[in-house]
Amino acid sequence: MHETVLWEIGGFTLHGKTLVMTWIVMAFILVFVLSGVRHLTSGKPGKMQNILEWIIDFVRKLISDNMDYEKGKPLLGYLVTLIMFVFFSNMFGLIPNFTFGLLHNVEFAQLGHIFAGAALMSPTADINTTLALAIMTMILVIYMGIKYKGAHYFHHFVEPHPVFSIIHVVDLLSKPMTLAFRLFGNIYAGEVLISVILMLPGIWVLGGILPDAIWLAFSVFIGAIQSFVFTVLTTAYIAQAVAEE
Repeated sequence: MHETVLWEIGGFTLHGKTLVMTWIVMAFILVFVLSGVRHLTSGKPGKMQNILEWIIDFVRKLISDNMDYEKGKPLLGYLVTLIMFVFFSNMFGLIPNFTFGLLHNVEFAQLGHIFAGAALMSPTADINTTLALAIMTMILVIYMGIKYKGAHYFHHFVEPHPVFSIIHVVDLLSKPMTLAFRLFGNIYAGEVLISVILMLPGIWVLGGILPDAIWLAFSVFIGAIQSFVFTVLTTAYIAQAVAEE
């Protein structure tokens, strides 16, 4: 499994490996999006523009299916970014280490440790990443609730009777926890099983091509499903907060 690399900067302890992998994912998303809009046209679009438009239309439909689209329209950019970031982060642990050991002896920022191992690390295999995303979701939920309902948004905490307020508070606190641990658990478990498969005996069958190909295909499926689930639940929680009833 991946070794934890800690950076001490300005009195803060940071997970260096998670940060580096996150920056690489962000750069990959920027390249992906820029390649999609590079030859932007209202005529016959290219393949990358088609893919990007499909993602945007997909997220737009998620919003319109869950809430009044005019209320959710300002969230389109964030939700498109969210689903792409989670998806590409989930896929990152399936990519072989492209440094081929060239950074093995590099001590700067512990890059030798960061790029150690046969594969890269998924940022979403770190609970800090998934919890940060989940907290951002809940901040958005509360912000949107207050934006459209004002102080009345907090009235639902005492409905149908003030005695139920503790249940509503537990519900609010449990949402980011379940969002974070569901995503983290699925991706982390996938990386553990990939490591186990690579250690199995045999060259072509037990520890080689066949089990790896099967598990990699399954991991792609799970990664896509988890990015979809995270985005859908984020949309649903916001929809609950802005609903009139």
